Amino acid sequence: MFSGKVWWITGASSGIGEALAKALSARGANLILSGRNVPALEAVAAQCTAKTMILPFEATDFDAIPAIADKAWEWAEAHGGLDGLVNNAGISQRSLAVETVFDVYRKIVDVDLMAPIALTQALLPRMAKAGHGNIIAISSIAGTAGVPMRSAYCAAKHGLIGYHDSMRAETAHLGLNVLVVAPGSVKTNVSRNALDASAGVRGASDAAIENGMDPDDAAAAILEALESGKRELILATGIEAEVPRLRRADPEALFDLMAKLVADGYAQKMAVDS
Repeated sequence: MFSGKVWWITGASSGIGEALAKALSARGANLILSGRNVPALEAVAAQCTAKTMILPFEATDFDAIPAIADKAWEWAEAHGGLDGLVNNAGISQRSLAVETVFDVYRKIVDVDLMAPIALTQALLPRMAKAGHGNIIAISSIAGTAGVPMRSAYCAAKHGLIGYHDSMRAETAHLGLNVLVVAPGSVKTNVSRNALDASAGVRGASDAAIENGMDPDDAAAAILEALESGKRELILATGIEAEVPRLRRADPEALFDLMAKLVADGYAQKMAVDS
């Protein structure tokens, strides 16, 4: 399924993106690695045995994305053809909505929602014409329900699921496969790089993240889900896995649970000393 094909991964310099790059390379896939941190992308490429193209770009430079997609498609055609896109790049948040400046919403929605839509739209006609292809969207448990301290992140990740679910319905008959992944806590820099209420970088991790799933285990589960034809993967355990289940089965119970979490001091526990 992967050998000799090309996969394009955004947010490939660390975390789930890096783990997927290594896992896909081990399965014989050639790679296009994107992000903003070129030295980090080069370090990931050095760990991969496949052919790699490092293609850095600013995800929210929407006017530049069509040309970036052209460059990626041309390289992919010379190395087996583009078979997969992983919309993984993103940024999170840790702040109460009542304290959060609008710039946080604008930045997170642009990076986490509009950027992957722009990139996918630049590739979609060509993938549809080719009659095959896979798209993986890395959303979040926060994309399945309203989670405290993440109102902007929830908005963007809910939208990411909605876009990919709709696009899946429209392109399945054209031979495209779309897998939406909703991870819970994975041990990455997501919390450390999250925005605070004033749009600054938080600079500290969470206990849940530090005790989260290993990114390599997450990557293995994602590729297993793709190979088995799954269209949605809830990549979480415990209470985090319960959140999307309750949102569908008993939303009133979930709303009470989230409100109690805040009433019991969740925001104070998440506070970072300045």
